[in-house]
Amino acid sequence: MSDLSAFPITSKWPAQNPEIIQVYSLPTPNGVKVTIALEELGLPYEAHMVSFGTNEQKSPEFVSLNPNGRIPAIIDPNGPDGQPIGIFESGAVLVYLAEKTGKLMAREGAARYATLQWLMFQMGGVGPMFGQFGHFYKFAADKVANNSYPTDRYRDETKRLLGVLEGQLSKHQWLAGNDYSIADIATFPWVRGLSIFYKADEVLELKNYPAVMAWLERALARPAVQKGWPAPA
Repeated sequence: MSDLSAFPITSKWPAQNPEIIQVYSLPTPNGVKVTIALEELGLPYEAHMVSFGTNEQKSPEFVSLNPNGRIPAIIDPNGPDGQPIGIFESGAVLVYLAEKTGKLMAREGAARYATLQWLMFQMGGVGPMFGQFGHFYKFAADKVANNSYPTDRYRDETKRLLGVLEGQLSKHQWLAGNDYSIADIATFPWVRGLSIFYKADEVLELKNYPAVMAWLERALARPAVQKGWPAPA
């Protein structure tokens, strides 16, 4: 029986089955990356909901696993050398899971770096910029009603990044080429959020990115995506 008592987070979110991966998350674009990847990889996991409504991501127990106070984070009881390991930052978790299983990212060569570069594109560009656009467009619209600069800036950058995705996906089925990878898992939830969550179809003119929209539909049709999206419920 694995002993996870060294991780204080388990005192707030006890593991029902400490032999499987523990996920601390919420169904946000960042949060669903991990559960979708776990479903794709067929790895058993236990999902714990971290409530933003009560700022649980800032609780001492959660911060003990992720000092940055952001979801998602995991504990794998069967980490390197058979020892438990905790990992935070969604990109790092995706790389860890891909390397653990040898799936969703090539082990070596050019294909590996193709996946990594598009993963970094999401982490450094798509996530932060789409998030800032959504903040000013949906949540802070009243605060910038007399100053359109923040909304315009992030709208234009979001459209530019969509254009980069369009260019790649007009030539390839998936972001890193012919194979579905952690780069796709990291990115498509953010694209979906532009429409589903931010309701920004028109202002972003999403119809002008047909290859991106077709890629999004391919991703959403995957059974593992449909299983992993709502976790933790």
